[in-house]
Amino acid sequence: MHVLFDQGTPVPLRLVIGSHVVATAFEQGWATLKNGELLQAAEDAGFEVMVTTDTNLKYQQNLSGRKIAIVVLTSTSWPRIKGVAAAIAVAVGDATAGSYVEITIPWV
Repeated sequence: MHVLFDQGTPVPLRLVIGSHVVATAFEQGWATLKNGELLQAAEDAGFEVMVTTDTNLKYQQNLSGRKIAIVVLTSTSWPRIKGVAAAIAVAVGDATAGSYVEITIPWV
């Protein structure tokens, strides 16, 4: 599966979701794209899942009809995210076209 990390997603997470091909918005040259533009660019490039820390995405964008799955993390803190990395890997692996899932990152 082709996975895109947006700007706030901690890069070390890519090691945890292992078998997927992961790229960051920065690596793609998309660091300055806003959410709607980023989603469209990702879909056009064949990405199947976008992992983001933008919890407002569902309010800012009309996600109906999108082909890309969205996995939202409620924190940008790698030490906190690391504790639920296995659940994130499952969410990415289970993602289907157009799905949206929010992973609550607990305060540790």
